Amino acid sequence: MLADAISHYHDLLTPTLAADAQAHLDHQTRSRGMLFGTRPVCSVLRPRFLSPDQYRFLCGAVRRIAGAFSKIYQAGIADADFRKQFRMTPAEETLISYDPGFTDPSPTSRLDSFFVSENELKFTEYNSETPAGAGYNDVLTDMFWGSPALAAFRRKYQVRPLPSRPHVLDALMGSFAQWQGNTSTPPRIAIVDWSDVPTQSEFLIFQRFFHENGLECRIVEPREIEYDGKTLRAGDYAFNLIYKRVLISELVDRDGLDHPIIRAVRDGKCCFVNGFRCKLLFKKASFAVLSDERNARLLSGDEQSAVDAFIPWTRVLEERKTQFHGKAIDLVPFAMENKDRLVLKPNDDYGGHGITLGWTADAATWEAAVKHALTTPYVVQEKVSLPREVFPGFENGKLMFLDRMLDTNPFVLFSSEMDACLTRISTEALLNVTAGGGSTVPTVVVEPR
Repeated sequence: MLADAISHYHDLLTPTLAADAQAHLDHQTRSRGMLFGTRPVCSVLRPRFLSPDQYRFLCGAVRRIAGAFSKIYQAGIADADFRKQFRMTPAEETLISYDPGFTDPSPTSRLDSFFVSENELKFTEYNSETPAGAGYNDVLTDMFWGSPALAAFRRKYQVRPLPSRPHVLDALMGSFAQWQGNTSTPPRIAIVDWSDVPTQSEFLIFQRFFHENGLECRIVEPREIEYDGKTLRAGDYAFNLIYKRVLISELVDRDGLDHPIIRAVRDGKCCFVNGFRCKLLFKKASFAVLSDERNARLLSGDEQSAVDAFIPWTRVLEERKTQFHGKAIDLVPFAMENKDRLVLKPNDDYGGHGITLGWTADAATWEAAVKHALTTPYVVQEKVSLPREVFPGFENGKLMFLDRMLDTNPFVLFSSEMDACLTRISTEALLNVTAGGGSTVPTVVVEPR
């Protein structure tokens, strides 16, 4: 069914209709400020289509693997020795001791994955700290809804949007209600990140959305914030709920543990979402903890089967003996000798920084990367096959059909339920918009009328 829907959409794109659709997209991009830095957030003429079966499968996979992540999180919080597997820094050990005032480590998060085949899915990263893209997804959906190409397509197919911003608002308000306790005073929200990040355009999307829902909100730079022991403020604006987009590691690296935000969270004077405890699962080592045979005892039968189905083999790179699909291996020599089936990832980074794809590196580059990875926390992860799909584009007055790799990144509410999805497409194997390697497209569910 999905192949037929894609084919029908592409067949509708006469040169004239494609030109009109591109003109519409260009106008919407300019008027809505849909830029990532200086680049358009979306550069193609078709949304990502999911079939109803794919959407249900994805929701079920998220629900199943969420239970396994919850188990290792609880074990990590309870047991300092077990927590060593995550490779937390001393500063992070201090920060996770602060009670956030709500129970969930990541009220709003995103799992990044690939549909290896119609019924095979592999999660490769867990953005449990600062999941980006929810605002872009919603505005792109609105932009495409008015496109003449999608309007023609909807005469034959039903198209169901997957809104993301309500998920973020639910996460913030639910966490704030727990933190606040018995009172019902509405929060005063600050969206906090550095002023020079390329996602500023998404912060504006959320600021407008919060205002539309009757909530006060400002975008605030961490260096503008002051704390007097009772209240956080930036200039004349006092706030008590932070929609955190700044990375914890950057906040600590630039300002240390004495930053006003950190002191206010420690004192229980601010609701900080996601809280410091999100770092435990944000570490790439969380995938190693899940898939390591040493930890199988923690998981139920269904949780272990979910790990086997959805988590690629992953280990923290270190001198040790372990197993690779049931076979005993010496980890470092194995990594050295199997570059074409492995990827190296820094334990705590984002935007594709520091990642080495073994199958794209020559032997010398891979050897150097492995040696470097032994000096600072890295994980080695089994290669996942990247799916490809054709997307239409329009450049220099010409309609083109472009073969692109794509990922599938469900947004997750309170670490358990999916309700929307981000899709990135790219010609590069590293599908990451921050790294300059791709474009974001809206994700919708389609089925014949």
